[in-house]
Amino acid sequence: MSFEPHWINTPPQMPDTPRGRRRGRSLPVVLVAAVAGLLAGVVGGAVGAGLVDQGSGTSGAPLVTASSVDPAKVGNTPVAKAAAVIAPSVVTIDSVGTDGEAIGTGIILTPDGEVVTNAHVVADATEVRVVLSGETEPRKAKVLAEDASNDLALVKIDNVSGLTPATLADPAGVAVGDQVVAVGYALDLDGGASVTSGIVSALNRTITDENGALNRLIQTDAAISSGNSGGPLINMSGQVVGVNTAVARSTNTSSANNIGFAIHVGEVERVVEVLRTESKGTKRAQGYLGVALGDRQDGGVGAVVSEVEKGSPADDAGLKVNDVVLSVNDQPITGQGALIGIIRDSAPGDKVTIVVSRDGKTVTLTATLVTRPAG
Repeated sequence: MSFEPHWINTPPQMPDTPRGRRRGRSLPVVLVAAVAGLLAGVVGGAVGAGLVDQGSGTSGAPLVTASSVDPAKVGNTPVAKAAAVIAPSVVTIDSVGTDGEAIGTGIILTPDGEVVTNAHVVADATEVRVVLSGETEPRKAKVLAEDASNDLALVKIDNVSGLTPATLADPAGVAVGDQVVAVGYALDLDGGASVTSGIVSALNRTITDENGALNRLIQTDAAISSGNSGGPLINMSGQVVGVNTAVARSTNTSSANNIGFAIHVGEVERVVEVLRTESKGTKRAQGYLGVALGDRQDGGVGAVVSEVEKGSPADDAGLKVNDVVLSVNDQPITGQGALIGIIRDSAPGDKVTIVVSRDGKTVTLTATLVTRPAG
C-alpha cells in the first residue's frame, strides 16, 4: 500500500478550494457562504413575515425577543414552531475582505452580542456587519477570535444588549434519525431566513483534504445552500444541535444528493470556550503525536500509520508502522482525518488511549501528547 504522509504537527488550515477526502475516496465538499451579487434570480423558501415582529426597520428598532413571537401566527407544524423559537437568535453576517464580500449566518450566544459563525464566513475580513432579526440596518461587529481548523469564529456586535441567545442542545441527545431544521440566509435572498427540514442522517462524519480535517460532523439531508454557513441546525424544540458548514457536491464519477454537514454542538461548545480564551490573548497550544498517516486502501476502517517520528509520543507509546488506528479515547477512527482532528483538538499533557489493529490482533496503547513543534 502507498500513502501520502500527513504529519500531525501543523495546525490544519481551511482550504480555499472544496474540502473533501474520506477513507481514500474523493468527496468534494463546498463551503456554504454566499458570494454577494452573484445569486440574484434564485427562488427559495423563506420564513414568513408573521414569524417575528419586524420592528421599525432601523438599527434602533426594538429588539426581537422570544416573548414577541406569537405561536398562533407561525403555523401549527413542529417545524414552524421550532423555527419560531430560534428566529430571534439568528443573524445575517456580511463580511467584507480582500477577496470581496460574502454573506453568511450567525447564532447569538449572549445578550450583549456574542455570535458564533463559520470561520470561512469572516476569513480575512476587514469589515464585519451584522443584521439582527427584525431589523434592516446593519450593525458594526468585530471578529474576536477564529479557529480555521475547526471552521468556527466568535464575532461581537458593537454596543448591543438584551439580545435573545440561542439554546444549545444536550450534545449527548443528538441521535441518527432525529428530525432537524436548518435555518439561515440561503443565497442572501430578500426577506427573512430560509427554513428547511430533514433528519440527522449520520454522526461522527469527517471531511478532509491536504490542509486539514473537520471531525465529529453531523450529516443531514435538510437542504443547505450558500449563505447557510454559520447558521443553526436545530431540533424540534428549537435548540441548536449543530452549526451548518458544508455540502457535498456531485462529480462526473459520483452523485451527492441531500448531503450536508453541521459542526456538532459538542464541538461548538468546546471551540467557543477556546475562542473566548484566545480573544483575551491566551493562545491554546495544540497536542502533538508524531505520526504520518494514510487511509486504508483495502476497504477497511481506520487510519494507517505510515511513519513514526523517533522519540515522539507515538514512538514512546509503541505505535508502529502499518498499525491501523481504530479508536482514540473511545472515538472511532474511520480515516486519517478523524485522528488528525482529535489530536489537533487535544492539549499538551493529555493522555490518549489508542486502540490499533496489528498483525490481526487488537492492541491498546497510551500516549502522552506534547506541544506541537513550531514551524
